[in-house]
Amino acid sequence: MKLEQNEKPLLFSETTIPDIFFSEYLSNLPGDFLKIYMYILFLSKYNKDIKLNDLSKKLNIPLKTIQDGIKYLEEYKLITKKTTGYIINDLQELTLHNLYTPNLTMSKEKVEQTAKNKSRAKAIEHINNMYFQGIMGPSWYNDIDIWFKKYNFDEQVMIALFDYCYNRSAMHRNYVQTVAEAWSNNNVKTWNDLDKYYEKQESLNKLKKSIAKKLGKYNGLTQYEEAYIENWVLNYGYDMNIIEIALKRTTLRQNPTFEYINNIISDWHERNLKTPSQVTAFLEQRKKQDKNTKELKSQVSKANYEQRNYDNLDFLYANNLKKED
Repeated sequence: MKLEQNEKPLLFSETTIPDIFFSEYLSNLPGDFLKIYMYILFLSKYNKDIKLNDLSKKLNIPLKTIQDGIKYLEEYKLITKKTTGYIINDLQELTLHNLYTPNLTMSKEKVEQTAKNKSRAKAIEHINNMYFQGIMGPSWYNDIDIWFKKYNFDEQVMIALFDYCYNRSAMHRNYVQTVAEAWSNNNVKTWNDLDKYYEKQESLNKLKKSIAKKLGKYNGLTQYEEAYIENWVLNYGYDMNIIEIALKRTTLRQNPTFEYINNIISDWHERNLKTPSQVTAFLEQRKKQDKNTKELKSQVSKANYEQRNYDNLDFLYANNLKKED
C-alpha cells in the first residue's frame, strides 16, 4: 500500500492535523481506526510502501481490524484508493468543497442569513455553545439547516434533539439523524408534540417492564421482543387490558414464545377486535364452537360405533340362519 503526501526531510518534518479533523471526524472514529489513521498520516510523509501486515504488527492490531479500518477511512473520505495504493486527503479542501456544493450545503453565515427569524439563529448558536464548546464544525451548520427544512422542527425541538444525543454521549451525525427521523415519523414538530411523544414512550416503557415481569423475564426483554410489543401498541392500538388476555393464555402451553403471543394478538387485530369485551366475546364464542364440535364428533363416533354393532348383529343373525338351513 503506497501512501502519498508532500515529502519533507526527516529533520524538518512534522505531522500536522487540521482543526477540522477534530470538529468533523474525531468523534466518529473508533479507537483502533484512529490509531491506524494517525500512523499512516505520519508514514505518508515518507512516500513508503506500507503493507497491511506490517501495520498490524507495528500497531499491535489484528489484521482484520486493519482491513476494516482502511475501509472505514476510505468510506469517510479520509483516504482515497488509487491504483498504486492510497492517498491521504486534504480535509480542509474536502470540507470546503462540501460546504460550497450548490443547493446541498451552507456556511454558518449563510444559515444565519437565510434563517426564518432570529430565534432560529439563536437556537443554532445555543447548540454550538452548549454542545460543541463554541467550535462546531462547519458541516453541522449545513446539517441543522437541512433538518429544519426536512423535518419542520421548531427551534425548541432542534435544541432538544442535540440535548438528547449529547446526554447519551452520541454526538455522531448518523445517530442525530436517526433520532430526528424517529421523531419526525412520530409527527413531532413542536415542543408540545415532543412532550406528548415522551409521555407515549414512557408509557410504552412501563408496559414493556410490566409484560416482562408477568412473563418472568427478570433479565429484561430482547430487542426483538420489544419490537413485538411496540407493534401491538403503536400499530395495533392495543393496551395492557387486551395484551394481558393474551398473556394469560400462555398458561395453556409450556415455554410459550413471544411469537406464540404475537400470533394470538395478530389474529385478534386481523379480526378487527379493538376492545377487551370484543376479545372476550370472541374467545367465548370460539370456546362454545369448540365444545359443539367436540359434542358433534362424540355423537358421530357413537353413531358409528352403534352402526358397527348393528352390522355385526346382522352378520351373526345371517350366519345363524345359514346353520339352521
